[in-house]
Amino acid sequence: MGLVAVLIAAGIGFAIGACWYMALAKPWMEASGVPVGADGQPAGRSPALTYGGAFLCILIVAGMLRHVLVSSGVTTPVAGAVSGLGVGLFLIAPWITLNVLFAMRPLKLAAIDAGYAALACTAMGLVLTLL
Repeated sequence: MGLVAVLIAAGIGFAIGACWYMALAKPWMEASGVPVGADGQPAGRSPALTYGGAFLCILIVAGMLRHVLVSSGVTTPVAGAVSGLGVGLFLIAPWITLNVLFAMRPLKLAAIDAGYAALACTAMGLVLTLL
């Protein structure tokens, strides 16, 4: 059942990312410096690589989050959500911010990306303790 829970949690994390970045596409592209084509979409992207790679990364995070929750004895949905939020806010968000600072990108980029990490990890922590 653990593998199924991880796959479902990753799917939810991916779906949250799709909604998050659709809503924040323009400010994210401006802050990230991604070149935009005439159609308003990122220029020269490879959707299969981008979305496939994104799902793989989220799957890895979901798998590790499950391991952390199980190892820590976290079993209730509230504790799972709070633990996921902690991972997103206090592990992933600072690392994202570090990368943004050294890339000399606007802090708005860190806020957008870290906000997604916090929200998705919260949802994944909840899902992992429900299944």
